[in-house]
Amino acid sequence: MAGRPRRALFQDFLPDRAQRAFVWKYSQSIGGRRPRHFHAEPELNVIVSGSATFAVGDGVVLVSEGDLLAFPSGQEHELRAASPDLYLFAIGLEPTYAADVLGPEGEPVVPLHVRLGTAELTAVLDRAAAIVDRPFVHQLGAELWQRVDWLGRHAASRTRQRTHVLTRRALKLMGAEPELGLQGLADELKVQPSEISRHFHRDLGMTLVRYRMRSRLLDLIRRVDAGQRDLMAAASTVGFGSYSQCHRTFQSELGCAPREFFFSGLRERMQLTYGSDDDTP
Repeated sequence: MAGRPRRALFQDFLPDRAQRAFVWKYSQSIGGRRPRHFHAEPELNVIVSGSATFAVGDGVVLVSEGDLLAFPSGQEHELRAASPDLYLFAIGLEPTYAADVLGPEGEPVVPLHVRLGTAELTAVLDRAAAIVDRPFVHQLGAELWQRVDWLGRHAASRTRQRTHVLTRRALKLMGAEPELGLQGLADELKVQPSEISRHFHRDLGMTLVRYRMRSRLLDLIRRVDAGQRDLMAAASTVGFGSYSQCHRTFQSELGCAPREFFFSGLRERMQLTYGSDDDTP
């Protein structure tokens, strides 16, 4: 884990863009491990058995049976090592649907690592097992998400690492006002910019500035997927100051130009990449 982390690939969590919720299962005995990646969908992981090491941003998280991990939209992660008996469920929702499920007053998905109690874990596993790998389980997926999210937020006594209140508030403000920069966030929260930056970097494993750029990239991808094919117009709409800034962000985050990502088949190759140590597909 020494040195700078490898570049993460963009890989959609949902297997079909028409779906709004999905539950994957992963077994170390079956394999199919994804490389370091990120996606727009927030994700929850529930460890059914075994233990594992995750790379999350530029940090490392150790998990074992009964642990719950949450990855916000855009946070890169990777399963780096696992015991032979590792088995887990990964739960994800389309971002807009996730916001609807949590409600207008709901907190955004934040980095989370907690231990579920035995009864809590059993209830979650029963619900997840009933819909795992099944398409179009929107309502059931939403109900599972609500249950796991509630458990995670109320397991304070079993929290492995607590997300700082400034990180939670910054994520909520950026969700409502994406154009807010670091100084704007500091003004809203009435603290020094350096204080927000320090806690945000610790909690997400990436700088706030980089997270904002990645969020714009994800918003642009969403708009192009929805039919906006003029990349320059889309880049302006999501807040890039110029198309050259958008181009630089794509090169930095994905190692390619926007047109190459969307129109050359590279995105599809990224999506299908499994178990590779290479930075590019």
